[in-house]
Amino acid sequence: MSSETERRIAALFPPELRSEVSELLIHECGNNLPLLGKLTEIELERFRFAALKLSNGDIDKLNRAIRLAQKDWRDLLVAAGFAERLEAHKHWFPSEAERGDG
Repeated sequence: MSSETERRIAALFPPELRSEVSELLIHECGNNLPLLGKLTEIELERFRFAALKLSNGDIDKLNRAIRLAQKDWRDLLVAAGFAERLEAHKHWFPSEAERGDG
């Protein structure tokens, strides 16, 4: 898990959920996604940031975003606004409005 992914998890989720969120991203939204088997942790940030963005700090929404990625990660990127530019995800950091109750 990249340090930038961890920073975004910490910004969105309360401490008691961060481990669960990390595990979900590692095991359900990583190299196991179709055609992404050889990507590094840094290259996976685009997909993981997209799932985190759509979650708004809500674990159920995160699970839905991950399921979307598993079905077709291109739809996840479109929904998060990361499909048009390869570097778009690097400019996203959760705002106060995006942070849920966890």
